[in-house]
Amino acid sequence: MRHNRKFNHLSRKKAHRDALLSNLTISLIMHKRIFTTLAKAKALRVYCEPLITRSKKDDMANRRLVFSHLQNKEAIKELFGVVAEKVADRPGGYTRILKTGHRLGDNAEMAMIELVDFNENMLGEAGAKKEKSTRRSRRKKSSAAEAPAAAPVAETPKAE
Repeated sequence: MRHNRKFNHLSRKKAHRDALLSNLTISLIMHKRIFTTLAKAKALRVYCEPLITRSKKDDMANRRLVFSHLQNKEAIKELFGVVAEKVADRPGGYTRILKTGHRLGDNAEMAMIELVDFNENMLGEAGAKKEKSTRRSRRKKSSAAEAPAAAPVAETPKAE
């Protein structure tokens, strides 16, 4: 029975799973976007979002706790510096998972996981309102009927 088994074990032992999620989290922090399988992306979200929440309060206890999970000084600097500034006012939901199809070799479902506040394209779309599109009808516009007809284009002689 699966009583109280709430997370995906990813077919790995605990030490292997922790190392995998730690490395994926470091890559996500450093590159802001990574491509992986959907199962790993969902497990990564559960693993990295509490660490990002810890980074919002920059004190020695939080730095040490996050370092105990990641073991990478550059990732810690990036997390507590650049990433913490961007997510300071966000109450959670720091990552976005987008499905990208199936992998060619084994047909595994692939996904892209990214930090939400670092995707400039999505931020631009959210900021700009969508323009109202006009409905197109079959009627001809009256100005088109009054416009003079275009001059016929002369054919160029073909070289034989």
